[in-house]
Amino acid sequence: MANPLRKMKAKPFGNSGIDLPVIGQGTWDVPESGPRAAEAKRAIRRGIELGMTHLDTAEMYGNGRVELWLGEAIAGVPRESLFVATKVLPGNAHYHGTLDAAERSLMRLGLDYVDLFMLHWPGEHPIEETMRALERLVEDGKTRFVGISNFDAAEMLEAASFLRAVQLACNQVLYHLRERGVEHDVIPAARERGIAVVAYTPFGRGQFPRAQAAQGGVLEALARKHDATPRQVILAFLTRETNVFTIPKASRVEHVEENAGAGALALDAADVAAIEAEFPRGEKSPLASL
Repeated sequence: MANPLRKMKAKPFGNSGIDLPVIGQGTWDVPESGPRAAEAKRAIRRGIELGMTHLDTAEMYGNGRVELWLGEAIAGVPRESLFVATKVLPGNAHYHGTLDAAERSLMRLGLDYVDLFMLHWPGEHPIEETMRALERLVEDGKTRFVGISNFDAAEMLEAASFLRAVQLACNQVLYHLRERGVEHDVIPAARERGIAVVAYTPFGRGQFPRAQAAQGGVLEALARKHDATPRQVILAFLTRETNVFTIPKASRVEHVEENAGAGALALDAADVAAIEAEFPRGEKSPLASL
């Protein structure tokens, strides 16, 4: 396995003016109570120790319980060392609803501000209204940056067009080896406009089990070549573009260490070509999401 103590790579997070680690930590579907929840909190803390300081959550996750859980997990960690992101549900994303949702999220997280506040997916409220509220949150010091999630290229550019005082920092999208549709236009359009792309669910939903290492194939061959694991190869592939980051979830310490071990792994052109041959991008299709 790639050494988890290797220095985590960082790169510019879109047009935010800051660098972020290429690999962060997601919290969708983490255990919320009992021994497994305690272990997941230990995993979060271990990930932070290994440089995975970008922590992603949302008010939707567990109806706010995961924000509470994350707040407990990071209690006592120096605030300035973390990059905390959360999201407002589309149903709450009218102007005042967005502002109120941010206050509730901050209360649950136990923070005075988040680093990134996003609209979780396009909804019924006018996007111009939501963007105006996000700008207000920056003005009020409740968030440093604003973003969106599950927006296709056209929707992303429309959202960005309604921002006046700040720039759109990122678009968080579903992206894994069997779902590469965002490579057609979302990633290129985001790169052109200085917008970061954050890949969620980078291993699909159980599509790349750790047991795959015994099944043969390009991921296993490249893992042997790089003294890594197949999942580390996947993470390195997904973050190969200059503006792409990823936020795998890990609820166990050994799994977060495996994820962190990909943070210094670099694939060469032949490696990338081999993966693309086994997992073709396919034709352009509507944006996929979970």
